[in-house]
Amino acid sequence: QVQLVESGGGLVQPGGSLRLSCAASGFTFDSYTMGWFRQAPGKEREGVSCISKSDGNTRYADSVKGRFTISRDNAKNTVWLQMNSLKPEDTAIYYCARRRAFANGTYSCLSSWAQDSWGQGTQVTVSS
Repeated sequence: QVQLVESGGGLVQPGGSLRLSCAASGFTFDSYTMGWFRQAPGKEREGVSCISKSDGNTRYADSVKGRFTISRDNAKNTVWLQMNSLKPEDTAIYYCARRRAFANGTYSCLSSWAQDSWGQGTQVTVSS
């Protein structure tokens, strides 16, 4: 059974940093592109960042480029999202997701329709 478990969320002041973790189990982790999505109250879920299964190719939403960094360790079945220079507009529930195994690289990895498994989410609140 596929399981994705996020951790690391919390309350942080503007300009601060957080590191989210996603522990994966129940599938061959290094065979899948992984990503992070977020959903703020009253808004649609949006893709934040994703990373390919083995060559390290990444993609980022324009709103987080230069501030967020995604990484993974296939030996630990874990993907991380380092978030720096956080802004109030980054406040959302952050979800880890597994992209369907239908394409190579980062194709459609920021699109919700392309994911086939989701974690339960972790709350990130940026506020003074």
